[in-house]
Amino acid sequence: MKTRTAKRGIYIGAAAGLLAFALGGLLHGAFIGGVLGLNIAGSLFGLPLTSAIMPRLIVGAMMVLGIVISGVLLVTGGSLLGCVAGAALESLLHRGPAETATQAK
Repeated sequence: MKTRTAKRGIYIGAAAGLLAFALGGLLHGAFIGGVLGLNIAGSLFGLPLTSAIMPRLIVGAMMVLGIVISGVLLVTGGSLLGCVAGAALESLLHRGPAETATQAK
């Protein structure tokens, strides 16, 4: 059951993941996707690549795919970590007196 603290953790984690994506994931996702696109286009059309439209489309599509995958992973991972941290904080803050006395023994 999601509580208020866990939901806040999700939002904070998603914001942190979005910030990480904006600072680092965007450039790295485009770079890795571009290299993968160059490898795929090189294997299909031969190296060195010409300036034809199909190799350019393949490289561009792979760059966009790399950016999307990077964004999804960083924002989802941040949300998951925020949810776990919020649930852990919620369980620590709302212990009943019986649970605290039992754990002290």
